[in-house]
Amino acid sequence: MTSFQPGRAETRTISVAAPPERVVEYLSDPRHLPEWAPGFATAVDHEHDDIWRVHTGAGPQRVAVRVAAAHGVVDVVSADAPNLGLFTRVVPNLTGAELIFSLFFPEGTDATAVDTQMAVVGEELRAVRERVEA
Repeated sequence: MTSFQPGRAETRTISVAAPPERVVEYLSDPRHLPEWAPGFATAVDHEHDDIWRVHTGAGPQRVAVRVAAAHGVVDVVSADAPNLGLFTRVVPNLTGAELIFSLFFPEGTDATAVDTQMAVVGEELRAVRERVEA
């Protein structure tokens, strides 16, 4: 029998005064990562298909950008462990959009580390909103 261990889920949202399609279009281009997630990505290079090399302060990381635009899905996940990463959803919010970022942490992750990371997520959400609404 397989044992499943779900992680701790943390989700943040922000309302965006732009059509959902515009938000998805912006997020689905990994070259924008350094603009809205500068603490994670300093530069991005395309490898092949949906795989990108993200230059981070901890060294390069390979990520896959999985997009289902019609469903408002843009996930930026580890190319080697696709269950790890940032899972985003963009849904209609009346005449604008609601941008939803979810992260998962292993059980036992220090609460302060989670709080610190989620504060960064809040900054990233605001950065996306600023760029998409401009």
